This record gives sequence, structure tokens and C-alpha cells, in this order.
Amino acid sequence: MSAGVSKAKLSKAMLEILIQLPDGTANLKETIVHHLGLLGQMSPTRDITAAWNATKKKTAREYSDRFVLGARGVLHWNDGSVKVVDKKISSANFTMLNELAEAENCSVNQLVSK
Repeated sequence: MSAGVSKAKLSKAMLEILIQLPDGTANLKETIVHHLGLLGQMSPTRDITAAWNATKKKTAREYSDRFVLGARGVLHWNDGSVKVVDKKISSANFTMLNELAEAENCSVNQLVSK
């Protein structure tokens, strides 16, 4: 039994709820599904999961000042506690390069382009 709502509309509703949540709210997915009400209860789990994955990516891209998408695809609040590590270089050098960029108070891209 389905509520007849597309994943795109479900994702849009999730995004609208997510940007209204107060900073530091825990268990974002569960909180959002709860706020969806009957729509969240009637939607199949696979639709909710697909919409949540799309919402996470869109949120991290559009609201990068508030949210960060971690290495494992987990959405975190952008409070400085989660550091996204640049992994597009060799495994022997990426940690040292990120530490150097942090010491210089700039991004890895800015450090490499100097």
C-alpha cells in the first residue's frame, strides 16, 4: 500500500522540514519522518530511504553553511566537529596535507594552488 507520492516530492518535503529544524537536532532522519506525519507513515521504507539519500546530498550542497555530508554519507550539523578529509590523493599523503592546510588556516585546494 502506497501513499502515491513520488520520491521527488517526498525528498522536497524532507528538505523543507530539515532546514526548519533547530541546530543540533539529533537523529535527523527519524525526526523528519516523524514530522512528515501520515505521509511518512504511509510511504514504503525504500521510498523514504531513497528520498533521504537525495535530500542529504542536496542539503549538503545547498546549505553547506549548516550541514556537512560525512565520508560515509552521514549528514552532520556543520559545527566544526566533523572534518571532511580530502581523499583524492595518495593514502600516504592525504592526512599530512590536510593537517598542513589546517595549520595554514586554508583549504587543501588553496594550499595546492599556491
